[in-house]
Amino acid sequence: MMQLEVYMDMAIAEARQAEIRGEVPIGAVVVLDGKVIGRGYNLRETDQDPLAHAELIAIKEASEAVGGWRLNDCDLYVTLEPCPMCAGAIVQSRVKRVIYGAKDPKAGCAGTLMNLLNDPRFNHQTEVISGIREEACSQILTQFFRQIRITRKRRKQALREQS
Repeated sequence: MMQLEVYMDMAIAEARQAEIRGEVPIGAVVVLDGKVIGRGYNLRETDQDPLAHAELIAIKEASEAVGGWRLNDCDLYVTLEPCPMCAGAIVQSRVKRVIYGAKDPKAGCAGTLMNLLNDPRFNHQTEVISGIREEACSQILTQFFRQIRITRKRRKQALREQS
């Protein structure tokens, strides 16, 4: 198994932790010199915090591990393409490389809607690798949202039957 896939599998495991909590299943890990120094999964609903994205949680943990905000030699693995906020944090923390699984057609800022990570107008650019374990990363999200739709439909039916 390629090293990229090993770390993406770790990010997928983080996404599963979000899923268990009823969160949108997105996970991230930050790697430095072959060692995971930051982990995170989506906690936006749990914490009622719009900033509680997997990438930001993993970046914060990694920054604490290295004792500073610069993550110049770090790779960030994330199951879903970063949104504008997370892409900004990635640039600001100087992450060397982002490896993501599934594209995000609604908010992807690592190449799908735009590429904030490689914009030459910024003082830092981040290498981007996409499509690592793409099917597995997409499937987690698809199943999660499918289950939400099924649950909502059942609730509506139950309410109609009670009326």
